[in-house]
Amino acid sequence: MKICQVERPLVATNRIPGLEHRHLQVVREGKSQLVAVDAVGCTPGDWVICVGSSAAREAAGHKDYPSDLTIVGIIDYWEEG
Repeated sequence: MKICQVERPLVATNRIPGLEHRHLQVVREGKSQLVAVDAVGCTPGDWVICVGSSAAREAAGHKDYPSDLTIVGIIDYWEEG
């Protein structure tokens, strides 16, 4: 699991059918920017818990879902440091 901060939504109009209607978010982990599937409905500025690998696919809805990173929780309080 990773703790990341949501920076902004990512809009992708051309998608493979497997991505369905899921929202995508640009998240920051340290100095890296990553794209995550939003399974919980977060907003920019939120600190979130992300899972990767096979856990990301399961959390997004199915083991065949094409995701390497999925947001699974919103952190109520977090101080960066």
